[in-house]
Amino acid sequence: MSPESIAGPAPRPALGTAPAPGIDVAAERARTPGVTESHHLNAAGAALPTAAVVDTVVEHLRREERDGGYEAAAAVGEAVEAVYDDVAELVGARAAEIALFDTATTGLRVLVDALVSSGTPRLLVSRSAYVSHALHLMAHARRTGTGLEILPVDPATGAVDLDALALSLHGGGPAIVFVAHLPTSSGLVEPVAALGALTRRHGARLVVDATQSVGHLPVDVGEIGCDVLVTTGRKFLRAPRGTAFAWVHPAVLPTLEPGAPDVRGAAWTAEREWTLAGTARRFETWEHSVACRLGLGVAVRETVERGLDVTTAHLVALGADLREQLRSRPGVTVRDPAASTSGMVTFTVDGVEPAEVKHRLAAARVRVVTVPASHGQWDLGAREVPAVVRASVHVYNNTDDLDALLSVVDTITAGHR
Repeated sequence: MSPESIAGPAPRPALGTAPAPGIDVAAERARTPGVTESHHLNAAGAALPTAAVVDTVVEHLRREERDGGYEAAAAVGEAVEAVYDDVAELVGARAAEIALFDTATTGLRVLVDALVSSGTPRLLVSRSAYVSHALHLMAHARRTGTGLEILPVDPATGAVDLDALALSLHGGGPAIVFVAHLPTSSGLVEPVAALGALTRRHGARLVVDATQSVGHLPVDVGEIGCDVLVTTGRKFLRAPRGTAFAWVHPAVLPTLEPGAPDVRGAAWTAEREWTLAGTARRFETWEHSVACRLGLGVAVRETVERGLDVTTAHLVALGADLREQLRSRPGVTVRDPAASTSGMVTFTVDGVEPAEVKHRLAAARVRVVTVPASHGQWDLGAREVPAVVRASVHVYNNTDDLDALLSVVDTITAGHR
């Protein structure tokens, strides 16, 4: 299917902000084969990879087919080591502070278990927490009796109420604060740097779920001031599924031990003795996809070379444009809180289930997802929103993609007036 085979809608009113200069969208589309198949507005689920990322993965799988898995891995050892350097550069860290995982959920689970085993009795968590992480924290609290406090939001912004957090931290004993930089259920951006300053002031640990922000917004662990940060590869980094990484603060790392040491990160030194790696690799496991990790490295290098500032400007501009366009339409409600300044947009259409809106969009080759309250009870559930449609943009998207979505929404609303 050629790019011309996706027909564009009629011109729209000139309400929105034009995409920011700096991103060569035509070049990004040229190296992203998937744009010829659909108007892909689901980067927050799994973004379209470049041809180079896919070629890297397939090439290594062919090497495994020809030489065997261990032999193929040995042949690309230096390239795999370089992935740690590239990931570290991306978030302002050192390679020794990076651990690679299959998913951000795995990374967070391993590191949270290590943190809480170190004796911290209180868990404070933002309402923006992702479902799998919330379930893990709730299960841990139920199993151990650890206190779990869901942090209130600032009514003016929808983000964590910093004054309420300060009050909770003051004199409340050791605590770990968990926050999703961007949630799965809206375009909200949490004030992670302010949270970092606050937790440092009170001697608390800060764990940041950056699953939706790395590759989307500039993320520097030093500027945030967190102790642990986790993210995935498949979303805004445009890496293969089954890739993720975590960063652990070098001062915190020696105090944490994995609950289940693995040969990847530990040496069995005597009958009942073992030593852990001195790096964050102590949290890794032996088995992993070498092909996907190589693909992650390519995706990270492409992200760094493109530049996070221009990437963010493009995504934020398109997100603001889409919000403005949706707000201008009768019968459409934008569900994003006030502090939503990202390339993720959530909305509902009056009288039409989000699943039906998604179905109608898919029929027009517009790719979005729905997020039910069961994926965000502390957010959507608390706001009494049963589900939302979520659209999320990337560097290969342009206003034609937004127009395609808006055209379908206009057709839906016209049929329900």
